[in-house]
Amino acid sequence: MAYNILDTVKVENIVASVKLCDAIDLAAVSAKIPEADYNKRRFPGIVLRFDSPKVAALLFSSGKVVLTGAKHSDILKEGMQHLVRLMKEIGVEVPKNPGYSIQNIVTSAYVGKRINLNKIAMTLSFDKVEYEPEQFPGLVYRIENPKAVVLMFGSGKFIVTGSKNEEDAKSAVLKMYDILSEHGLV
Repeated sequence: MAYNILDTVKVENIVASVKLCDAIDLAAVSAKIPEADYNKRRFPGIVLRFDSPKVAALLFSSGKVVLTGAKHSDILKEGMQHLVRLMKEIGVEVPKNPGYSIQNIVTSAYVGKRINLNKIAMTLSFDKVEYEPEQFPGLVYRIENPKAVVLMFGSGKFIVTGSKNEEDAKSAVLKMYDILSEHGLV
């Protein structure tokens, strides 16, 4: 049976944002939530880490919230619901079901064997490739459609970032694998 790289695709992180309310009084919120990590000299927002679901929420005074750490869209939704409940419990007015938008999905994949990054860098289109091994051990390849960035490592591992949904992330992995295959690089 032929190798199917899509069998190796795994969501590592989903990042989403939402405008939860017009403003958040960070000092007041951090005083009411003991596990809130707030140090305005270090970071301009509150960091809330939830164990269940396993996500982190970054709250900013503008009312914007960034959720990160989810490995599935259901976990992201659960994290948002948990945050809304928590904010309501401490007296912050927020909508029941705020509409969030996914900003980035990070996935990983494996080509099944080691790859020669030098050969890839010399073979593929220079305007899409960045490879400076003395700066970063991975090769960066930019895909136009779907819009994504693929980080390739000599181990054969890919990290895909910049996708807005899982289908685009999988398409980017498949497209990258096909490009490498067409040039005899995998």
